[in-house]
Amino acid sequence: MIQKTSLETLLIKNYLFKGLIVFLSLLMLLPLLFILFFVLKNGISQLSWAFLSELPKPVGDTGGGVLNAWVGSLLLLATTSVLSVPLGIWVGIYLSEARNSKLAFCTRFCVDLLQGIPSIVMGIIAYIWVVVPSGHFSAFSGSVALSLLMIPLIVTATEETLKLIPNTLKEASLALGVPYWKTVLKVLVPTGFNGILTGILLSLSRIAGETAPLLFTAFGSPFLETSIFKPVQSLPLLIFNYATSPYEDWQRIGWGASCLLILSILGFNILAKVVKRS
Repeated sequence: MIQKTSLETLLIKNYLFKGLIVFLSLLMLLPLLFILFFVLKNGISQLSWAFLSELPKPVGDTGGGVLNAWVGSLLLLATTSVLSVPLGIWVGIYLSEARNSKLAFCTRFCVDLLQGIPSIVMGIIAYIWVVVPSGHFSAFSGSVALSLLMIPLIVTATEETLKLIPNTLKEASLALGVPYWKTVLKVLVPTGFNGILTGILLSLSRIAGETAPLLFTAFGSPFLETSIFKPVQSLPLLIFNYATSPYEDWQRIGWGASCLLILSILGFNILAKVVKRS
C-alpha cells in the first residue's frame, strides 16, 4: 500500500513537472506570436507586386514600394557573404584542427569577444575604417560592418561541426596516402557541409535585420543602386525611417517592409532547419 501511494505521488509530480514545462514553453512563445500577429495584421495587406517593383514616392503621392530597399538588402547580404564566408570557414577549420595551440586559444577568445560586441559599435568601427578614408557612405562599408557580426557565427558553426566528425575518418584518409590539405578540403569539409551551411544561413538571418551598423555606413538612398561603392537603401533602414515618420503613407510602407523582412528571416530559419535535417 505504501509503495502504491509513493508511485502515485511520483506520477503526479511527473505530470505536474511536464505541465509546468509545457506552460513555460508556451509562455515564452507568446511574445513572439504577438509580434508576428501584429506585424502580419498591419503589413500583409501592403504586400503586392507593385509594392515590390516600385520605388518610394514623395510624400503626398499614393502608392510607392520598396524596390530599392530589398535590392539593397540583397546586395548587402551578397557582399557580406563574399567577405565573411571564406574567412569564417577557414578560421573555423583552423580552430578545429589546432584545438590546443596558443594561437587557437587566442583566436577563439577574440571570436567570443566579437560575438558580444554591440552591433552599433561594429558600425562605428566600419565608419572609421572605410567611410572616413573613402569620404563617402557605401554598401561596401555596410558589408564590412555586417561581416564583423557574421564572421564569429560562421567560425563557431564551422568549428563545432568539424569537431563532431570522428577522427577515424581523417585517419583513414591519411592512411590511404591522401595529403593533409586534401583530407581537410575533400573529406572533412564535405562531411560537415550541412552543418556549416546551416551556420551560414542562421548568420544571414541574424544580420538581415540589423539597422544600427547601416546608419553609419550604407546610410540609405531613395534611388535604386546596384553599386557596392554607393549608398544603398535596405529594409531595416527603410523601416527605421518610415515607421517613425508622421506620414501615414510612409507608415503603411514601413509595416509592409516589416512584414517582408520578418517573412524573409523566417524563410532563412526554415531553410536552415531543412538543411540541418537533410
